[in-house]
Amino acid sequence: MHNSYRQAKFLLSCPSLKGCPNDSGYEVIFAGRSNAGKSSAINTLTEQKKLAKVSRTPGRTQHLVFFELENDRRLVDLPGYGYAKVPDSVKQDWHQNMSQYFDNRKCIKAAILVMDCRHPLKPFDQMMLEWCINSKVPVNILLTKSDKLKKGAASSARLSVMKAVKDSPSINVQLFSSLKKEGVPELCTYLDKIFEMSNEG
Repeated sequence: MHNSYRQAKFLLSCPSLKGCPNDSGYEVIFAGRSNAGKSSAINTLTEQKKLAKVSRTPGRTQHLVFFELENDRRLVDLPGYGYAKVPDSVKQDWHQNMSQYFDNRKCIKAAILVMDCRHPLKPFDQMMLEWCINSKVPVNILLTKSDKLKKGAASSARLSVMKAVKDSPSINVQLFSSLKKEGVPELCTYLDKIFEMSNEG
């Protein structure tokens, strides 16, 4: 599949599970705190500068956004939370929608959990990891903005996250830089494996 990610197209965006595409095929979700570089990671993966909207106001995206690949495969951009000054009622709605999405959506095959490599494993990240583990969804942690750290410091950040999640064998940890295009082949290989395994299953 390796470069079918370039063919990714916007499919639809919806505020809750009700508007999602049919629960068939194979979905890989991208989740992350606001400002972790999630949209940039999707754009770098697909080699499309404007596929995922990079917001100057973190946390603006309150919808699930679906991107279509070939053969009933999709990438899903989940709403980010963190810096955004979002009302509690909106956060509660988001929490409820995400819980339902994880509990009820059968076509989720893996999650790409995006974290700024300088600030990994914040409470939001831990919550997403718990949801994924409880739903038996494999996770690839993408430690973004690795270009902001020297090589040794970036490797140390990766090792400390690997240590923190070592009890969960279904979690992979990699460094990634949208700016330098580092970690893209590794991410493609991970996604290829997930989609191929799903197809065989």
